[in-house]
Amino acid sequence: MKKYIYLLVIALISANIVNAQQFDINADLRARFENRNGYGTLKPYTEKAASFISQRTRLQFDYSFKNIKLRVSPQNVKTWGDVATTSKTDANNAFHEAYGEINLNEKLSFKLGRQEINYDDARIFGNVDWTMQARSHDVFLLKFNPNSKNQIHFGMALNANKETNFYENYAVPQYKSLQYLWYHTDFKMINISVLFLNNGMPYLVETEEKVDYSQTIGSRLVFKKGALSIDGAAYLQTGKIADNAVSAAYFSANINYKAATNLTSSIGFEHLSGKDQNDTSTGIKSFNPMYGTNHKFNGYMDYFYVGNHINSVGLTDVYVYIGYEKNKFSAKLTPHYFASAASIYKGVEKQDNYLGTEFDFTLGYKMYDYVTVDAGFSKMFATSSMEVLKAGNKNAGNNWAFISIKINPNLFLNKVEAQL
Repeated sequence: MKKYIYLLVIALISANIVNAQQFDINADLRARFENRNGYGTLKPYTEKAASFISQRTRLQFDYSFKNIKLRVSPQNVKTWGDVATTSKTDANNAFHEAYGEINLNEKLSFKLGRQEINYDDARIFGNVDWTMQARSHDVFLLKFNPNSKNQIHFGMALNANKETNFYENYAVPQYKSLQYLWYHTDFKMINISVLFLNNGMPYLVETEEKVDYSQTIGSRLVFKKGALSIDGAAYLQTGKIADNAVSAAYFSANINYKAATNLTSSIGFEHLSGKDQNDTSTGIKSFNPMYGTNHKFNGYMDYFYVGNHINSVGLTDVYVYIGYEKNKFSAKLTPHYFASAASIYKGVEKQDNYLGTEFDFTLGYKMYDYVTVDAGFSKMFATSSMEVLKAGNKNAGNNWAFISIKINPNLFLNKVEAQL
């Protein structure tokens, strides 16, 4: 990996000297200590809390000239201690992004390769930057911007294990193919986005691979006037997954108010449909937020939709947010009220839908323009219904804490008028 990075730097700098193009290098190094004591699920009494430090080390090389832009972003993601101090190899290296973008004219461009996909509030498509590895896709993206107020994006992906001469079942646990269309328009006080996603998931019938397609269709609206902003979204899911019919829905609304220069407050809710636990039908009624930045939603303890809670009882989340910022300091408090969208049963006895309340408290301090320190503590007050849903013990503490340091300097920037 190091050899390839050195060669890349030399090649791009050489090209920059000869052709006088723009070359930019940025770094992203972050380390995070976590203490997980009932994170993601309720802790059994027999288990102890886990403590560890994870780290991302990422370089981002950007090169542009006239109508061409290239980005290559190698990264190493690790947990401290997962590689021996005398090890000759490290399997934690990968490319987060590696794409090229070409502007065909002022309105039309395309982008292909490994890239992040981020739209709107990142509920359906997001880069999941909280995780050290983040998320990126191998995608062809066509962008059409007819004017400054309208954007149309069409993306498509086709995945395979490797180059082969004959068909081979896809072994990576993700979509086999994907297509989406996103439209965004801006008015004076209102912004509107519309998204259509066609998601093809493979499954096996005996040893033969088949692909079923589900569709996510919806819109998000944002209204802004002075210190007040209101946003809402609605999505429907239909189609098939593994030969099972899909019928699910999502609704959300938020009211945000900037009470003072340093003080912001919000109140909102989300509803993700679910399936009653005594429902024996094969249909899928639970909404799936697909490729969103799910850590951003439904509490920082990640009890819902962060590698879990798919095809379950859904969720209703009512929350309040209070944020304070002054100079280099910030503080945020977000309590969440969680309830299942569908019925939970213990045997034949129906349980209460209320799952629990989570409090998230975070602090931030910007030491320098390129160095930020963040810390947080979260506490889950779960109910017996949560115990039925996730097992574990609601009285076993169930909290989570973290401290992180992010270092994001610009290492090199060279911008000179072209002299070809």
